[in-house]
Amino acid sequence: MQAGATASSALSPWRATSAALCANLVGIGLARFAYTPLIPALIAAGWFSPSAAVYLGAANLAGYLAGALGARRIATCAGTAATLRAAMILTAVSLFACAHPSGFLWFFVWRFLSGGTGGVLMVLAAPCVMPGIPVSRRGLAGGAIFTGVGLGIAASGTLVPLLMRWGLVETWLGLGFACLVLAAFAWTAWPPEQKAVAAPAPSSRGRAAASPELRALYVEYALNAVGLVPHMVFLVDYIARGLGRGLPVGARYWVVFGIGALIGPLIGGHAGDRIGFRAILRIMVTLQALAVALLLLPVSSLSLGLSSFIVGASVPGIVAITHGRVRELVPGDPSGQAAAWSWCTIAFAIGQAIAGYGFSYIFASVANGYSVLFALAAVALMAVLILDLAVPVSTLRRGSRE
Repeated sequence: MQAGATASSALSPWRATSAALCANLVGIGLARFAYTPLIPALIAAGWFSPSAAVYLGAANLAGYLAGALGARRIATCAGTAATLRAAMILTAVSLFACAHPSGFLWFFVWRFLSGGTGGVLMVLAAPCVMPGIPVSRRGLAGGAIFTGVGLGIAASGTLVPLLMRWGLVETWLGLGFACLVLAAFAWTAWPPEQKAVAAPAPSSRGRAAASPELRALYVEYALNAVGLVPHMVFLVDYIARGLGRGLPVGARYWVVFGIGALIGPLIGGHAGDRIGFRAILRIMVTLQALAVALLLLPVSSLSLGLSSFIVGASVPGIVAITHGRVRELVPGDPSGQAAAWSWCTIAFAIGQAIAGYGFSYIFASVANGYSVLFALAAVALMAVLILDLAVPVSTLRRGSRE
């Protein structure tokens, strides 16, 4: 044990943080979000119909749920570092496989796999490195880790149109190669003592799942996922085809979305360290709801830009904030925090998967159904705020009865 502690101390906390950032960049930033600006191109090239292309986006969200559910069990058996390395490599393999246009089922399998590896990376990466970060800097470090998602979004908005000059096959190959480079960079940067984090004691898991505040947080996080899905999956297609502005314009707003995603987690993590993660959670959710609702009004370049930027900031920002909120609710217990974060990721994945398939069905069934999707997303986000405001009242009432 002493040798492991020495090895852990020898590894720079910020090098480990950079590895977790790369994990999120690969598993979520590139594997998921690079698909969004590709949807119009896949449709235009005749690879898939509009409904099939959207359902393939939802396949990634379903895979994310499967990965989130199985991540901790896999890490307990194989070790956290080995699991993280394998997940990054498999993500690259899934992107290489999508370079071969072999039909819907082929793509579904590989998009599902890339979602699964993304779920594994999201569950394991941050809890793996967070115990080695000084307590006063963990909010900022969490923000930096989840900036990997924003980097992937920003990169996909610039890299995908650039690669598309050569073609769809070359685009998928380029994305896979980028994931391999990032996996190589992170390969030796993981802390050596992951198993204690990956396999919390049953009592810690029970306490994490039993807390009323945490149960409310799980529901809020799932509803937040519902509110984010329309922008995550449909934004570029809405601008490119729904508004008739074309893929280059849609990609530009996706870059705006990505710039927001770069800033959101850093601001959220830093603000949470200063004013508390519950307060910043409420602020972020309010801004999200307003930004989504902007697209229900007459569209202008300003409203598109604001909505793209704010929701972009929210996608990884709400992850960093929720991760910080978990640490507030389970203080001084890394195993309990890791268990609670696993439940949060599962809740988010459930919300994503339900919304992904539900919204895909609406999109396929309703003519020009974008406004319906954005309206449902705004309602889900308002429900998050109402629930969070209601929890202290219900908790106090329960306490007075006891």
